[in-house]
Amino acid sequence: MVHTGFSSEVVWEVDPPADGDPRSLSAQLDAIGDVVDSVLVPDNHTGRATVSSIAVARRVREHGLRPVACLNARDRNLLGLRRDLITCAFEGVDDVLLVYGDDPSVGSRAGDLTVRQMLDECRTQAPQLRVGVTTRLSRVPQWKLSADRLFVQVSYDLDAIRAWRDAVDFDGPVIPAVMVIPSVPMAERLAARVPELRVPSPWLDAIASDPAAGTELAIDLAERILDTGEFAGVHIVSGRQHLATAARLRSRSTSRSRCPVAV
Repeated sequence: MVHTGFSSEVVWEVDPPADGDPRSLSAQLDAIGDVVDSVLVPDNHTGRATVSSIAVARRVREHGLRPVACLNARDRNLLGLRRDLITCAFEGVDDVLLVYGDDPSVGSRAGDLTVRQMLDECRTQAPQLRVGVTTRLSRVPQWKLSADRLFVQVSYDLDAIRAWRDAVDFDGPVIPAVMVIPSVPMAERLAARVPELRVPSPWLDAIASDPAAGTELAIDLAERILDTGEFAGVHIVSGRQHLATAARLRSRSTSRSRCPVAV
C-alpha cells in the first residue's frame, strides 16, 4: 500500500453498480486499493436501486480490502434486517454502518424500522459486528452513543467539526466525511436536495475557476482533519472522481509516512 501519510483510517466510499456488471466496481477498487484502509459500501443510496451492499462488500473482501456495509432502515422490516445480519455472517462481513435512508425514488418505505431498532438488533442478533451510526454536527441522541463508532456528515468547516467533537461525550472512534465537489452545478443540486450540505462560497469560487480544485480542497481538508489527532479516520466521498482523487491522495503522500491501522 502506498503511504498516504495518514496515521488514521482512510475510509473510501465506492459507488455500487446499478446493474449486474461488476466491472465498474472492480475499476474503482483497482484505483483506490493502495491508498485506503477500508471501503464503505452504500445501500441503495440516494434512493435508487443498486447491487446489494452485502454482495458488494463480499467483492471488496475478495479484492483484498476491508468492507464496511451500509444497511438502511428504509428498505427493510425486522425480518429483512435479521436476514441481512445472518447474510453478513455468512459472507464474512463484520463491519456495518446503519443509516435511515433517503426517500425512495420509486415506491415507499418498507415499514417503520428505525436505526435505533437496527442497533438493538445488531447487539442481540449479531454481537460480532462492529456497528457504526451517522450523525450531523448537532446533539447526538443518547442511544447513538452506544454504537461502536460515529460517522459524521459531510462538512467543509474544520473548526466546526472540532468544536462539535469537543462537545460530544463519546469514547469511540469518530470519522468525519469530506466530499469531492466536481462542479458548481453539482454543488447547487446538492444544496437543493440537502441544504445542510451547501458548499461554501470560497470553494465554489475556486471550483468555478478550476474544476480540479474540488479534489484538491477535499484532500486538503481530509489531511487537516487527520492532522488534528482528534479523529480516528476520515471518510472520503469522491463519486465519479475516484481516479483523480486517488491519484491526488497518492501524489501528496511522498513526504509523509503512515502508521498501520488497528482493526
